[in-house]
Amino acid sequence: MRHVLSALVQNVPGVLSHISGMLASRGYNIDSLAVGETEDPRLSRMTFVVVGDNRVLEQVRKQVEKIVTVVRVDDVSSQEHVERDLMLLKVNATEGRLSDIRELTDIFRGRIVDVAPEMVIIEISGKESKIEVFIERMRPFGIIELVRTGRIAMVRGGSSGE
Repeated sequence: MRHVLSALVQNVPGVLSHISGMLASRGYNIDSLAVGETEDPRLSRMTFVVVGDNRVLEQVRKQVEKIVTVVRVDDVSSQEHVERDLMLLKVNATEGRLSDIRELTDIFRGRIVDVAPEMVIIEISGKESKIEVFIERMRPFGIIELVRTGRIAMVRGGSSGE
């Protein structure tokens, strides 16, 4: 089972390496990881995805909560939430294929953010499944480079996971 966890942490050097190192040393693999400052510049939010049963989830949560710089850990996937990935994709856009690429990009609600001779960079965000399908649709054009953020997620409505 896939679990999306959100950790509110103090925005200090070393927090990311401390948490990821601790999880790795205990044999837990992080499928996805995204970190960024919150509305309070003293705090950052780490969103990470781990795969395992409920026992694994509880162990990961308990281990992360023990870290001094961690303020709070929430299992976002256990609540109604919105989840997104962001991807930049550089693809071959030889003469005559740009219109096909543009059409697919529009269908997936992406946007072309850079155009160079014979290649374009596309930005697309959405659920992981949408990103995966878009990648498969772009493969025939020739993917040159692909970069993705980790998953980010937020609980729906007025609840902040407290």
